[in-house]
Amino acid sequence: MLLLYLMAELFPTRTRAIYVDHQLQQASRAWGALVQQHSDQLNIPCIIQKVSVQTGNLEQQARQARYQAYQQHLQANEILVLAHHQQDQAETVLLRLLSGAGVNGLSAMQRIDIRREMTIWRPFLELSRDRIEQWTQQLSLDYVTDPTNHDTHYDRAWCREMLWPVLQQRFPKMQDAISRSSYLMQDTVEILNDVLQNDIQQCVTENVLDLDALLQRTEARQRQLLSAWIKGADQYRPSFDMVQRLQQEVILAKPDAQATLHINQYYYVRYQKKLYRLRYDELYAEKVSPFPNCIEQHYQIGDFIQVASGGYRIDMQKIGLSTKLLGQNLKLIKRQGGEKIHLYGRVGHWPLKKAIQEAQILPWLRHTIQILVLDNVMLGVFSPKGFWLAQSDYLEQGGWQPSLITDCNNFSFQSFLHDE
Repeated sequence: MLLLYLMAELFPTRTRAIYVDHQLQQASRAWGALVQQHSDQLNIPCIIQKVSVQTGNLEQQARQARYQAYQQHLQANEILVLAHHQQDQAETVLLRLLSGAGVNGLSAMQRIDIRREMTIWRPFLELSRDRIEQWTQQLSLDYVTDPTNHDTHYDRAWCREMLWPVLQQRFPKMQDAISRSSYLMQDTVEILNDVLQNDIQQCVTENVLDLDALLQRTEARQRQLLSAWIKGADQYRPSFDMVQRLQQEVILAKPDAQATLHINQYYYVRYQKKLYRLRYDELYAEKVSPFPNCIEQHYQIGDFIQVASGGYRIDMQKIGLSTKLLGQNLKLIKRQGGEKIHLYGRVGHWPLKKAIQEAQILPWLRHTIQILVLDNVMLGVFSPKGFWLAQSDYLEQGGWQPSLITDCNNFSFQSFLHDE
């Protein structure tokens, strides 16, 4: 309530208020009416937003519902202003310390918090709760004390009611000290982020992490990099245990192990000396979007075609397939395993599997490999690395070949079926 009056004084025409009704207490509707009443007196537009809190950790779910409501109503270039104060900050540090948080967690709340989805300003962060209460009383402002603030069933209330008085009796300036520590941690986080950004540039390309480059870093920098990479666009970093599992179960697994770890919405898979971050539909694309074992296509020069492994254009080449094949129905057969290929320019037949391994085609993309045939004669192979021309009687000087334009990461086979 003090924040509402302060903002109305400082920015009378640029302030809007929002009351989030979690609907967890009978009095919550009346509290919203009180906020609406004071907002009307101050000529401040007010939004009353009811939310549904999911089951689980009540404090966490309520916070998530609250911030979703904020984000829903924030307009472009608006700032969310919150009334967190110094005791809130100190309690946050203590609770995160007890949960085993690292430097990022212990830096707690920032006065100016610039996030991807919103910017938050906490002007009271260095003010004590006692000072805020004094000013509220001096101004004769109505306010509500939430009963759950004293319900020790909740961790924060337990910390406030049980732990806080004991610590403060022994360390009278504890609140100032803990709050100061959070700012020192924020400085540390800023320095570490500079190091982290440099490591990310050296080790990460989008969703691929170079393990050789990673393992050149100290163990501490490895953990920081992995933690930030796993976090991605999420609000919170993964637990220390989850980072350790990724290191032990995937990165340091035996070279021949099919090591995979599922964290949140991604799967982390090691292949050769790279660690890949994949969605379910990428790792298990064959299950999500299966395609026929055999289809027919016909080609003309300049055509753009889409097959399972990517998009191709039919071009003239120095060596290629006979122009007599243009316009004919050619079969695309899905790789079944056990096939052999006589690649143009190489001596003899050898297993297609060996060619795939030599080309280092990622295991989860190998299902996209298709064989182009005419009358049971192999003409070539469509792969994520391009078209492999096979030795056959259909080769000629100045023939044609498919040229890879777009790999299979940029479109689905379903779109190919639709286009056809």
